[in-house]
Amino acid sequence: MVLLLTVFSALPALAQDAAREPAYRAFPSSGRGSPCWAIAQLHLNFAAFILGVPIFAVIIEIIGWRTGDARYDWLAHEFVKLIFAAFSTTALLGAFLLFLFVGYYPKFWTYMTSIFFPTYWVYALLFFAETFTVYIWYYGWDWLSGSRKAIHVGLGVLSNLFGTAILLVANSWVTFMISPAGIDESGALKGSVWAAINNFTWMPINIHRLIANIVFGGTIAAAYAAFRFLGAKTDEERARYDWMGYIGNFVALSAFIVLPFAGYYLGREIYAFNQTMGITMMGGFMSWLWIIQAILIGVLFIGSNYYLWLGMERIPGSERYRRYVPMMIGILAFGFMVWATPRSMVITLDEARAMGGTHHPVLGFLGVMSAKNTAVNMMILTTFLSFVLYRRANRISTRSWVGIGMLIQWVALGLAAAVVIFYGVYGYFVESLVRIGFSVYQVMAVLGAIVVVMAVDIPMFKGARSTGAIRWGTIAPRSQYVLILLAVTFTWLMGLMGFARSGIRQHWHVYGVMRDNSVDAVTPAIGYAANMITAVTIAFFALVMFVFWLGGLAERGKAGGHGHTAAMPVFSGGSDADPARVPRPKS
Repeated sequence: MVLLLTVFSALPALAQDAAREPAYRAFPSSGRGSPCWAIAQLHLNFAAFILGVPIFAVIIEIIGWRTGDARYDWLAHEFVKLIFAAFSTTALLGAFLLFLFVGYYPKFWTYMTSIFFPTYWVYALLFFAETFTVYIWYYGWDWLSGSRKAIHVGLGVLSNLFGTAILLVANSWVTFMISPAGIDESGALKGSVWAAINNFTWMPINIHRLIANIVFGGTIAAAYAAFRFLGAKTDEERARYDWMGYIGNFVALSAFIVLPFAGYYLGREIYAFNQTMGITMMGGFMSWLWIIQAILIGVLFIGSNYYLWLGMERIPGSERYRRYVPMMIGILAFGFMVWATPRSMVITLDEARAMGGTHHPVLGFLGVMSAKNTAVNMMILTTFLSFVLYRRANRISTRSWVGIGMLIQWVALGLAAAVVIFYGVYGYFVESLVRIGFSVYQVMAVLGAIVVVMAVDIPMFKGARSTGAIRWGTIAPRSQYVLILLAVTFTWLMGLMGFARSGIRQHWHVYGVMRDNSVDAVTPAIGYAANMITAVTIAFFALVMFVFWLGGLAERGKAGGHGHTAAMPVFSGGSDADPARVPRPKS
């Protein structure tokens, strides 16, 4: 923290010096772009870690506080302790990235400082406030228990508010480079810095990254649980980390279901800001990048469903729902194929003549957005259905109106599917500008169905009769590899999406304002970008595994493995319908 404050204090002098320096400096043995890219991506990954994991932890702590379930309090404490090593790594990578920008892109950094210097102080102070609050949150776990638990939960919420504010400030710098605002024709700031912050893509990226960080936090939590599950020596340990993996995946899946909607909102706003930029992103040289991303998103959908289906095998009474699995596999498989179908293909002239053009006569119809929007919405509905079936797997409703409730749920899901398919087909018979608006109807139908189903499901299964306790720890070990795969896939996906957002600027540092005139002013090819992001992802998870190892190292040699009250609640034989509880503290 002291390092960051020192750096920010020296920024005006650095900027003045940079104004007298050349626009660029050569990086030893390679272009300057790749090192900056690699460090920036690593920094963003760890930033997502320290933003996503606390969000996950505070949600879990609130659940434990309100229900009196000691397991959730233990889980929240388990993950907060992982943040500290990640904090240090994030700060060091951020400082390193800053030095690279100042040293090798002095003119660019001088310009950005002239626009956003007031926000640098805000960023540094917010980082200090978040760090200070997280330390009190963690080390005050026992001290602020019992009647003071509300204060402790408030500290967790406050730390996440500081973290979210940091995200908003940093996003203003990134989005200004994509969609600059608040400047005159010469590029100079006119009026308040707020106009530059509140640029065209700022809010869409804020929403998208915030939801993505929740998904990321959940997948990292689940991957950590899987790591500990595979190394567990006792049934109690396997039960504990099996349950932890389920909760992490649940949080990630809940946020992931709505993430495509946020992504669509961002893409639409980029189109609205600059149509050329939007075409470059979706139909230009980056079109194949979106096919790769589509495949990864399909892997996330299929992997999440597969984990839920495996989890149902440890739940007594789930047999009655397994007949739906083949149908859901069919929908997911077909949706995945449509979602990953390219609209146009890079082919030779002879291949184009034989095919009749750049668009395949059959597959071309499946490559347009009308088909893709239909496919992804059906995959979202299917994934949501898997979760609902898992949730009620060992529960039998005792409500007198259960028949009516079930009917309402199936009607809501059926109507949503009908709306999605109708507008997907109708989209082929209207102009593209009209077709774009149909996606809004599809999204509203899916979200409406989710709200209606859960509004009925929660009261319908409250106080339900249990068919048996969930056998935590008995899930197949391959399920844990699925959780690790989901974390790796989502991290890789975040890197590719980051490249897409930056790549659409092409040879501009700040789009339309400050051009990259260096010898390195080239947009990397898709293959090179994929290799770079893969290498960064491997490096990130190598460091994360070290953090995981540190988290487990602290427990070795300790009987309780934790430092706070209710350190080791019983997990074996626990059930979501009838969890092991501790009395709620009285004021």
